[in-house]
Amino acid sequence: MPPSPDRASLAAFPIDWGGLAPLRLTSRAVAEGVYAGMHRSIRKGAGVEFGGQRPYVPGDDLRFFDRRALLRHDRLMVREFETETDRALWLCVDATASMSYRGRRAPGAKLAYAALIAAAMARVALATGDPVGLAWLGGAGTHGLPAMAGREAFERIVGALEATSAAQDWSGDASAIERALAPVAKKARRGAVVLLISDLLDLADESGAAGALSAFTPLSTGGRTLIALQVLDPSEAELDFEGNVRLRALEGGAVVEADAGAVRAQYQARLAELTDAWSRALASRGGRLLRATTAEPPTDVVRALVRAIAEARR
Repeated sequence: MPPSPDRASLAAFPIDWGGLAPLRLTSRAVAEGVYAGMHRSIRKGAGVEFGGQRPYVPGDDLRFFDRRALLRHDRLMVREFETETDRALWLCVDATASMSYRGRRAPGAKLAYAALIAAAMARVALATGDPVGLAWLGGAGTHGLPAMAGREAFERIVGALEATSAAQDWSGDASAIERALAPVAKKARRGAVVLLISDLLDLADESGAAGALSAFTPLSTGGRTLIALQVLDPSEAELDFEGNVRLRALEGGAVVEADAGAVRAQYQARLAELTDAWSRALASRGGRLLRATTAEPPTDVVRALVRAIAEARR
């Protein structure tokens, strides 16, 4: 017997990877099929000022190895630089309970697909020398990461993605979203890109999309770029069920019994209202909303995200 709605909304669901694993290899293959970078390295060009030193980490660019520090302190150090803009990519991944859903046509659960997109985007960004940070909305076993660059950054991001399970019900708690995004608001500087990967379905409060939007859109202040990717299972996007069905929400505990064909048009209209609200709100702040289903080729989705980020930064 399946768990009751209240237990399902709180339980942790292991990622159903389906045909999307292993994440390290699959995400690398996706990234290699995408344009090699969103822009040139942040450490090139005029207007770059020396910002101090830090210990060397394997994978750091050897061009910034500080030989004088080695001779003076007998330690491997690298020089850091500061610019007026930060080219970091912040990945905000939704791991609430609804992201565990997988329909019969999907190669994996929504969270598995979101993790693949996030890992591939991290790979693309790190290849250009840009730091990548990771934040979570909900989930169990989550581990947020500060923005970092270098070879080890990709391994740490993949490890954090693989260790997460879908859990928690945030369908009526907009304050939880604000708390989750607080580290991003504090650490992401001007020029950073904040990418939210979510189904957007259960991040609304009683007023609809306003709860999640009111928490996410303020991140655009200070010159940050906001991009949201809505990831849906094909069955969710189309409501492709037939006959009488009994649908139970993984968050919120709602149970609906209806004829799928009779309510399909109304369902799709409500879904369009939600995505339109996100699209308008982000566009008004210079951001973009993209949509994808878990049946779409990940390389196409990552390529579209790279293009959207480049256009938003112009």
